[in-house]
Amino acid sequence: MSTSKGAALVTGASSGIGAVYADRLAARGHDLILVARRVDRLEELAEQLRNKYDRTVQVVTADLSIEQDLSQVEALVGGAPGLKVIVNCAGLGALGTTTSIDPAIVDNMLKVNVVALTRLSLVAARRFALAKEGTIINIGSIAAFLPAPGAGAYSGSKAYVLNFTRSLQAELAQSNVSVQVVMPGPVRSEFFGDIPAPFPDQLFISSEALVDAALNALDQGEVVSFPTLHDIAAWQSTETARVGLAKALTQNGKTADRYTK
Repeated sequence: MSTSKGAALVTGASSGIGAVYADRLAARGHDLILVARRVDRLEELAEQLRNKYDRTVQVVTADLSIEQDLSQVEALVGGAPGLKVIVNCAGLGALGTTTSIDPAIVDNMLKVNVVALTRLSLVAARRFALAKEGTIINIGSIAAFLPAPGAGAYSGSKAYVLNFTRSLQAELAQSNVSVQVVMPGPVRSEFFGDIPAPFPDQLFISSEALVDAALNALDQGEVVSFPTLHDIAAWQSTETARVGLAKALTQNGKTADRYTK
């Protein structure tokens, strides 16, 4: 076995984007801690990666919407020997109109997409900042910019992931810790289940292409990665507009003239 570059913990690792991250990080020399709900898939993937890359692979069965399971994974992030990378890939959709969706489904989604991602990121940030090294990768979505009927809670959760991760980036900028948020569009995966996807096929990217692009972006220091965005000027202009709005919003505490006439 070759020398390890440290361990990488990947949530949502049993399929799709998470499974590809596990493969690519093992190829880069990392031992793995794979976290997901489906133990059979995790064990199968772990065996494949051990044979393919001769790496140590630990399997952790956990449902991150359950407090006890989340606490177990938190402890791993805080204490697993040699941890250098965490990828918060676990996520749920909870798609459905506001008037029809079960609130319990939305609550479960928020526990995974927001609460679990936040808590694991915070533990990793503290650990990595002390060590002055480490990488946190959070999976967002272009849905953060596309509030739409039937995806309100999901879109909101991904807007949170974007803003939360960018705040982490600012806080850790001087600590030699890399923090990246990946913003995919539609991905060929199990996300939509048996429900027909509401997007044309040409908009979909494979999990493999997505992860390869995101890791290349990470290597280049790109902290907000849009793997299918061809014209980076579109993002740059959005950032310029955001900064301009922030300045305009913080001029003073007076009521705007249009509200006083």
